[in-house]
Amino acid sequence: MLVNATQMLQAAEKCRYAVGAFNTNNLEWTRSILAAAEELQSPVIIQCTAGAAKWQQGFKVVVDVVRDLCDYMNITVPVAMHLDHGTYEDCFKAIDAGFTSIMYDGSHEATFDINLERTAEIVKLCHGKGISVEAEVGGIGGTEDGITAKGELADPAQCKAIADLGVDFLACGIGNIHGLYPDDWEGLSFDQLEKIKAEVGDLPLVLHGGTGIPTDQIKKAISMGISKINVNTDLQVAFAKATREFVVSGKDLEGKNYDPRKFLKPGFDAIVTRAKELIVDFGSDGKGWA
Repeated sequence: MLVNATQMLQAAEKCRYAVGAFNTNNLEWTRSILAAAEELQSPVIIQCTAGAAKWQQGFKVVVDVVRDLCDYMNITVPVAMHLDHGTYEDCFKAIDAGFTSIMYDGSHEATFDINLERTAEIVKLCHGKGISVEAEVGGIGGTEDGITAKGELADPAQCKAIADLGVDFLACGIGNIHGLYPDDWEGLSFDQLEKIKAEVGDLPLVLHGGTGIPTDQIKKAISMGISKINVNTDLQVAFAKATREFVVSGKDLEGKNYDPRKFLKPGFDAIVTRAKELIVDFGSDGKGWA
């Protein structure tokens, strides 16, 4: 059974580890993430953007695949199905489809007041249905599902205003970006993270753009209250590298390796391996009770 993400992230915040929130792109992607989480007995958040849901033929297909795989694979750890970077309209579609956790990304709205107003509405609706809610303050750098931001340091006062609405966890810009990090990236702003945490108390914070951040910075951020870390590009790169190596080696021409079950297997094995490495880095291995 799928759960919302509230309890697992509250436990992570209290005990100072983070839960990996891994984006899915298809059935095999979901299967690989679940396999990694189950093997390491880690709670996990499987998330999906509207764009990735469209590729998979809709939000309902995505949540049905996750739910059915959990049953078929006898998954025993907590699993949340989360909408990533949802627009106001996306939130209602994902709620209707059966998502157990929702991110309304109001950081791109014309004014902060709109973000505030719509977040309050989403919180009221979702909490009435037992669904957890993530909000965002300060645009995260890079491009995510067509939404582009330069990367901001979130205003601590705005973070508190959003937190006071009763959101379950909060994404805040602290110099992080989506996608691959450029060579001249200045790193996370721990000073800003400290200021934000002082305003929001024990509310779990979310680090978007988890790909490529040095492990020491990841661990420091977790120690300061980051409880959910989003990973998308990292697993895509791992999949692409393994698949490319399979082709370049000529193994795709051997026997029946043109069969997609054989052709794509190295890539999906690579997802399992990389997801397990990240789970260990985040410290959520063995926390499957949470």
